[in-house]
Amino acid sequence: MEQTYARKLADEYLRLGGHRRVVIDDNHTSIRNWEPEPAEAEAFWRAYVETLTPERQREVQLFLPTINRA
Repeated sequence: MEQTYARKLADEYLRLGGHRRVVIDDNHTSIRNWEPEPAEAEAFWRAYVETLTPERQREVQLFLPTINRA
C-alpha cells in the first residue's frame, strides 16, 4: 500500500524526534507539545507542515500519536 504524502511527512517528523501529539475532540484536531523538540524536527515541521493548508495540516496531524483514550 502506498503511503500518502501526509503519512510520509508525519513519519519523517517523528523520525527526526518530534514530540507533538494530536488531540481529537468532536472531529476537531489540535496539537500538544510539552517538551522541547530537536532542532531538526522543529525546522521540518515549520518548513513542511505549517506551510500546508489547514486541511492538509489536519491530514498530517491525524498520523501523529494521539493523547486521546481509546
